[in-house]
Amino acid sequence: MTVRAAARRVTLAGSVVLLAVLLGLSLIAAVGLGPVDIPFTDVWRIVFGDAPTGPPAVIVRDIRLPRVLLGAIVGAGLAVTGAVLQGVLRNPLADPYLIGASSGASLGAVLALMSGLSWLLPVAAFTGAMATFAVVLLLARNGGQLGVTRLILSGVAVAALAEAATNFIVLNSPDSQLRSALFWTLGGLSGTQWSDLPVPAIVVAVFAGWFWSRSAGLNALVLGEEGATSLGVEVNRLRVRLVIGSAITVGAVVSVSGGIGFVALMVPHAVRMVVGGDNRWVVPLSALAGALLMVWVDVGARLLNQPDEIPIGVITAMLGAPFFLVLLARANRRAFS
Repeated sequence: MTVRAAARRVTLAGSVVLLAVLLGLSLIAAVGLGPVDIPFTDVWRIVFGDAPTGPPAVIVRDIRLPRVLLGAIVGAGLAVTGAVLQGVLRNPLADPYLIGASSGASLGAVLALMSGLSWLLPVAAFTGAMATFAVVLLLARNGGQLGVTRLILSGVAVAALAEAATNFIVLNSPDSQLRSALFWTLGGLSGTQWSDLPVPAIVVAVFAGWFWSRSAGLNALVLGEEGATSLGVEVNRLRVRLVIGSAITVGAVVSVSGGIGFVALMVPHAVRMVVGGDNRWVVPLSALAGALLMVWVDVGARLLNQPDEIPIGVITAMLGAPFFLVLLARANRRAFS
């Protein structure tokens, strides 16, 4: 290993540590921010020390802490699947919507809400995500092979059908249920309970670790099928496994947060702009950056329109659209330079 390569590795490892530290501090800071501000030191004492059991302790332990932690989990899950899908499909615009998982989750959740079975909402959302993805995967396979172009086209078509069905149901729903359905389809973390955390936390942790362990193969996929095969990678098997893992991860996080766009697109792009395309670093840094972004987006959702909340998907779209306009402008300048 050259001195330059070693220095780069140290720098990237330092970036992982720095993001992890920033995420830890942000978690504590975000718990204290809301309609009722709680000082950082009080939050620290309530979470890690022996603090009195007054209203601030109830707000921190039972309302904000699970919400903030879930936001970090959701952000990490969305960002890491975005990084993986962009590599697998060799498409910079790939995200969970492209494989139908997010749209299917919204359809399943809205069906549960309209049926008066809101207590089944996470299960219905996850089932919807897996069902639509199964259809996409079935349509995309050709002779036992998973074609990238077929997967993208199938995902776009099935996602459009699921979104159309969701919109039809929402438009024909009673006024008393309309706001809940609309808010869920735009994403949000209000009402988070501790019981919402275990499943998505385990799924994101397991698959993020597995994605990272397959980062060498993911790097090879960027070279195309012939290039990856020449390096000894079983392209079809790896591609199918990575896409299925991404769908399961997305289904788990979207089932508790609703549809949140642009995180899976925006974060991996930003990470690659800083550290390059090596997925050994892009995958863990995307997970940490996605968690950090979602924590502060959720703070904005709580504070920007008090006493009401702004759906998280609205804020991520407001951030993501200008981000991609800037990327497009940079690409145009390079094309004409």
